[in-house]
Amino acid sequence: MEFHSYSPVCPFKSIEDIKEKHVTVMGLGLNGGGEAAVKFFLKKGAFVLVTDMKTQEQLQPTIDRIHADSTIDISRLTYRLGEHRIEDFENADCVIKNPGVKYEGNVYIAAAKAIETDLSIFLRFTDCPIIAVTGSKGKSSTVSAIYYGLSKAGYKTFLGGNITVSPLTFFDEVSADTPVVIEFSSWQLADLRGRKVLKPHISLITKIVPDHQNWYGNMEDYVADKRLIYADQDSGDYSIFDEGGDEEGTAPDSALHPGIASWGDLFASESKATVLRYNADKPRYDLGKLLVPGKHMQTNAQNAALVMQLMNVPKDKIVKILQTWPGINHRLQYFHSWKKTVKFSNNIEISKSVGNVKKEIEYKFYNDTCATVPEAAAAATQAFEKPVILITGGTDKGLDLDKLVQALCGELTFDVKQVYFLDGTATQKIIPMLNQPDVHYFGPFGSLVELLQVLKTNLENQEDIDNADNLDLIEENDSEIIVFSPGATSFGMFANEFDRGNQFMNAVKEIF
Repeated sequence: MEFHSYSPVCPFKSIEDIKEKHVTVMGLGLNGGGEAAVKFFLKKGAFVLVTDMKTQEQLQPTIDRIHADSTIDISRLTYRLGEHRIEDFENADCVIKNPGVKYEGNVYIAAAKAIETDLSIFLRFTDCPIIAVTGSKGKSSTVSAIYYGLSKAGYKTFLGGNITVSPLTFFDEVSADTPVVIEFSSWQLADLRGRKVLKPHISLITKIVPDHQNWYGNMEDYVADKRLIYADQDSGDYSIFDEGGDEEGTAPDSALHPGIASWGDLFASESKATVLRYNADKPRYDLGKLLVPGKHMQTNAQNAALVMQLMNVPKDKIVKILQTWPGINHRLQYFHSWKKTVKFSNNIEISKSVGNVKKEIEYKFYNDTCATVPEAAAAATQAFEKPVILITGGTDKGLDLDKLVQALCGELTFDVKQVYFLDGTATQKIIPMLNQPDVHYFGPFGSLVELLQVLKTNLENQEDIDNADNLDLIEENDSEIIVFSPGATSFGMFANEFDRGNQFMNAVKEIF
């Protein structure tokens, strides 16, 4: 792929220079990024035109929030919804581009005099220390843990970026003493190429696995954008990279990178910063038992601990703080439980409130909707160190599905008891690959409601325990785990992964 490089010259000489300029915001959206850009430029005195292919009806929640803000001058705002017009790009002093919009082949972007993003504007005009995180798996949980840790350690800090909070929302609150934690997607990094504005004090790349291959087409181009996170660092900065091996078949091309065994090794060989490495199998810190389940969450917390240490937080304080980290919404988020009474063949209900007797089995529901790659869904099946009931599937992203299939077929440490599939192109590929006769799956289902209704019926109709001899199989405080970890997107069924997670949680609470 031939990568586009942007100009290092900003169309605004200063923040004050924004006043009276004409700014086109491309992409209003529903997740806050476009909304933050509109409000920011209006508050700085610009004339703002916001254009989106979605209709006013689709975008009404965002429009309502904008109009509810009494601090902005709505008379300077123009909406162009349900379409784009070339003149709105040609006549603007600057276009603020949504990271989900490809530069290549886009006639509207090509017509713009100058292109910026919310992140490029923030980085151009602030001097706060940046802690930048990217990767394929775990980046949102990692930035959440870093932000939580620094906040609890007494820092005034902010969190933004791909985690759905635009840094423009806190632009006026930061200073040279305010560390800002930013999660970068590969697309957000690509939009910074050539600008020379990203020089993080600490950069961190979480585990690299195939992702967005329907966009990039190959791992080299995907990782090329990730490498931008450390490209302009120097010896006074820090880079943190994986020391473990890559997933089978996903390591760097040896012909392009001779002598390089892993992506972490490639990053370490290129970065001019002080390089530190992490290894999931060799933790640096004894964090004990965390509130969030899973070995991969331990790795995320370990990385947060390393960043906290680099920010001069004492080690004993780091451990105490991270042991209280509650995790993050939509990432193995525990949100609901449902109990079923256990009965025996003589129809006597056994109370297990004390001793070795159990009255109820508790089904615990976890929302892991942000697991949008197969490896993340496979990791979710192993996170609880016991067999789970899995809800998975959706739209194909052009990724290798083998790791998830292995989990479903019982080839990893902990089995999957039952699988419930959401419909989609990825699901249609997975089901024929389930070649084990003992894989119990249901679906695919065209809606979450239909899926959950079948799940509840199946749980209610499960055979009760036959006799008291089986009572010892039910441990004190035992529970069943039901985790929604799609390992895919769900285009057409939901607005985005966050909408998918919210709909799942609402439906579970209503049905169970």
